[in-house]
Amino acid sequence: MSPAKSTGLKRSSTEDGSVSPPPVKRKAQSSITEKAVASFFTPASQKEPEKITWRIVHDSLLVGRYLTEPAPTNRPAQHSRRKVAAFDFDSTLISSASGLRFARDATDWKWWQPSVLSRLQSLHHDGYLVVILSNQGGISLKSDSKSLKSDLKRLGDFKRKVTAVFTQLDLPISIYAATSRDRFRKPRTGMWEQLLEDFHLTAAHQIDLDASFFVGDAGGRTGYSGGGVSKDHSCCDRDFATNVGIKFLTPEEYFLEEEPKDFVREFDPAKYLNNGATSSADATSVIFLKENPLDVVLFCGSPGAGKSTFYWNYLKPLGYERINQDILKTREKCLKKAAELVKEGTAVVVDNTNPDPDTRAHWVKLARNFNVPIRCIHFTASPRLCEHNDVVRSLNATMNPEKRAMLPKLAFTGFASRYREPKLEEGFQDITKVDFTFKGTPEEENIWRKFWI
Repeated sequence: MSPAKSTGLKRSSTEDGSVSPPPVKRKAQSSITEKAVASFFTPASQKEPEKITWRIVHDSLLVGRYLTEPAPTNRPAQHSRRKVAAFDFDSTLISSASGLRFARDATDWKWWQPSVLSRLQSLHHDGYLVVILSNQGGISLKSDSKSLKSDLKRLGDFKRKVTAVFTQLDLPISIYAATSRDRFRKPRTGMWEQLLEDFHLTAAHQIDLDASFFVGDAGGRTGYSGGGVSKDHSCCDRDFATNVGIKFLTPEEYFLEEEPKDFVREFDPAKYLNNGATSSADATSVIFLKENPLDVVLFCGSPGAGKSTFYWNYLKPLGYERINQDILKTREKCLKKAAELVKEGTAVVVDNTNPDPDTRAHWVKLARNFNVPIRCIHFTASPRLCEHNDVVRSLNATMNPEKRAMLPKLAFTGFASRYREPKLEEGFQDITKVDFTFKGTPEEENIWRKFWI
């Protein structure tokens, strides 16, 4: 037996017949760079700070700021007013690389148009403060969320995507991401106000509003079938710019220099007021008179239609006591309380939405049981107007004496789906229609005129 067979090793012969040694194993190449190793062993106090920093404001606004080495710019002198170039994020600066409406992960993105990168860099060079103001309803910053694991993943994906975008831009830039339905969400101006505070631009004269602008894809454009262009999902970006007082452009207008397209707004509060929906404090004081010694008055109207305000202004002074399901929680408790008051000889107002005949029938039956008339006050405000009223009320303390929280959109769409106009045939003595009219100080009217939804 040969030595090769006895050891089980296979050896190859060279051209001169000698036996070659076993091949030398190659050393595997490490993927860890020397820089990474050095960084690992460098004390934290000596490490170069991260270029992007994150913070959370009021548990709902995510703020990221990217810092670079100072570079020459044409920034105006310190006493000059700052120019702000503000942009939406998705479908304005970037889009999904996959072509899907919603990106699959942090890497699924591309520039909305090839010139975006150079245009933003030019703006910075020209002295503009470049910022991103974005609604990000798919992200949650709440630590007590029931879906905490998936929320953390979405938040991590968003941060990684923003970091990748900012790294390519490589200029001083900040992003403000509104994650809740609060004062930060566009078209509300909370993000803009936070931006001014962060950059110490609190005085109005420190911003050049005429030179500043906002670019976003939610411009209320109607779309047209001939060119295959769909309508915008909302008008919140255009409305936001109007609230702030700066110029608005769509991405097509700014980056592609296209002509402006037609747009519509579902609800314009200023137009509503200009059409006469205001009144003096006593203009409607005789709209409702007490005609019975004892009766039940039933309200019918959407949340935010002005029902409670109407009660306090006009029915409370007439001696009516209020029954409200938001306070008593159930219809049964409301019916029980109303029965007790009527039995005592006290007239009552049912301050609930009462959208349909079936709901109203409970109160008609109660009035019949006590042999007293029942009257209806019908509040005609549209769901869109009511949603606007609700947001104004909840986000402005001076206009919210009952400290009511903002209602979900379902409260308005749910009422609209169930609503049937009240009829005398249901058993009412009479029906009084009340159109919404705004009442308040000039300061409150200026708040109400802004876009809030």
